[in-house]
Amino acid sequence: MTSTTNSPDGRASGEVVLDVQDLVKHFPLTTGILFKRHVGDVKAVDGVSLQLHKGETLGVVGESGCGKSTLAKLLMRLEEPTSGRAIYKGENIYDLQGKALRDMRRNIQIVFQDPYSSLNPRMTVGDIVGEPFDIHPEVAPKGSRRDRVRELLDVVGLNPEHINRYPHQFSGGQRQRIGIARGLALRPEIIICDEPVSALDVSVQAQVVNLLESLQDEFGLSYIFIAHDLSVVRHISDRVAVMYLGRIAEIGSDAEIYEKPTHPYTQALLSAVPVPDPSVRGQRQQIILSGDVPSPANPPSGCRFRTRCWKATDLCAEEEPELRVRSGSDHPSACHYATVREDVVVQH
Repeated sequence: MTSTTNSPDGRASGEVVLDVQDLVKHFPLTTGILFKRHVGDVKAVDGVSLQLHKGETLGVVGESGCGKSTLAKLLMRLEEPTSGRAIYKGENIYDLQGKALRDMRRNIQIVFQDPYSSLNPRMTVGDIVGEPFDIHPEVAPKGSRRDRVRELLDVVGLNPEHINRYPHQFSGGQRQRIGIARGLALRPEIIICDEPVSALDVSVQAQVVNLLESLQDEFGLSYIFIAHDLSVVRHISDRVAVMYLGRIAEIGSDAEIYEKPTHPYTQALLSAVPVPDPSVRGQRQQIILSGDVPSPANPPSGCRFRTRCWKATDLCAEEEPELRVRSGSDHPSACHYATVREDVVVQH
């Protein structure tokens, strides 16, 4: 894990490589066939602000449907935002066009969740890993591309002699390594990992996470690591942002989030993490949340978590809590009654 110090506002110190400011993505809901009428919006991402620092890993966690993957697509410009900015090298990436956009995409790459569907089954591994060079020929001249692909396969722990094989001839973990090699091909500065290990066996997950850590050290990469498994996120992340219904509920260093959680949602997530030690397990209290996750098309007023929260009062329904540092805490939390709860923490 990269060493990164935190300031009192929960942000790591050091050079900011990506500054996300109040990012919003609403998907319109319509009715009718011939004459469509706008009847509402799915608020997938609804005001997310965060910073990624050079050489760090920022983990983004939350339940399915909280907006994590939509956030990843927005940062790659695979989706256009409803509003908001993402500043990379002094420019808003949503203003870029043509060559400037291609240059940005060269420096911000993605590793997708499913290694079975993210690789073209009709292409060899050599063609898959080398395809970025067709779009950015300046990175590797034609005469050296095959050697470059072999180097990339070797770097991610695959046999370079398997360059002519097809994806179906590899295991799930090996396919994800192919996806990582493709992401590394253009020597990016940032890699967005969209649940890269969720489709893999536990033993293979550890191997892929260890590979990502070693590549970060070797190439000076910055990661945004999206996942729903809190134990995986803690292993690799310097800082963690917890998302709920399109917004960040809490953000801080891994120690702050896992040892001093202040938001009730974070506390509930941590209480559900399995603990192998029976003596420790007996000391922890599991928090069972009531009800279901509200629809992002019709989120609750005020605090979005209040319908499932044991601390909720009339204030929570009337006033949306800001993401800020509160009394008795050392990192930002979006809760009016944020307090540390130690009976749910996850020990190393």
